[in-house]
Amino acid sequence: MKKIILALSAIMAMGLCATAQITPDEVEIVTDENVKLDIITPAEPVQETEQEIKEREKRLRQYNDDVAYAKAANSLRRGYFVLMADNIQLGNTGYRHWDINSNSNFVLVQDEDGIIQFALNMANPGSNGLGGWTGKGKVRNKRLTYEDNGDVNLQYDLVGSRVNASVTVTLYHNTNRAVAYITGSSPITIYGNILPYRDEAHRKAPKK
Repeated sequence: MKKIILALSAIMAMGLCATAQITPDEVEIVTDENVKLDIITPAEPVQETEQEIKEREKRLRQYNDDVAYAKAANSLRRGYFVLMADNIQLGNTGYRHWDINSNSNFVLVQDEDGIIQFALNMANPGSNGLGGWTGKGKVRNKRLTYEDNGDVNLQYDLVGSRVNASVTVTLYHNTNRAVAYITGSSPITIYGNILPYRDEAHRKAPKK
C-alpha cells in the first residue's frame, strides 16, 4: 500500500475517501499499489490581444450587417417592408430634419397598399396635424433591380385620392440602411433603416 498527498480540489472530482487528521487544504488518500492517478493541470485562460478583440468585434458587426441586409432585401422583394426614417429632407436642397420620431416618419409597403408619411412637429400643423403630410394609396408598377455592388432598388408609383408620387427606395449593400426618393408635387428624401413589416390584417390564417 502507498499514500499520496493531493490537493483537495483534485480529490473531490475523483470521489475517493479521505482519512482524518489532515490540514484544511490537503487530503490523504490510501490507494492500491496498482492504481495510477492522472492529475490534469488546468488549461491557462486564453488572453486576447487588443488587436484580436477589435478583429473579433469587427467580424461580429459584419455578420450582423449581413443578416440585416438579407432580411431587408428579402422584404423589398416580397413587397412587405417599412423604411423607418431617422432624418428627412424636404425639397432638393432643403434643410435636413434630424430630430424626428421614426414611428411617425416612414415609407410603408404592404403588397398593393402603401403609405408615405412625415411628421416634423412644426408650428405649421400640415395636412396631418403633426407638421407634415400622410399619403395612402395603391402601389403600382413595381420594378426591382440590383446594382453590381449589391445595392437593391425598388421603384413604384403610389396612387391615391391624396397622393400621386413616384418612389425609388435604394437599399445599400451589406446593411439595412436605405434612402427613399419621392417625387410628386414636392420632392421628399427619407433616410433610415428598412425592416420587414406585415400588418396582422394581412397575415395568412395558420393552417389547421
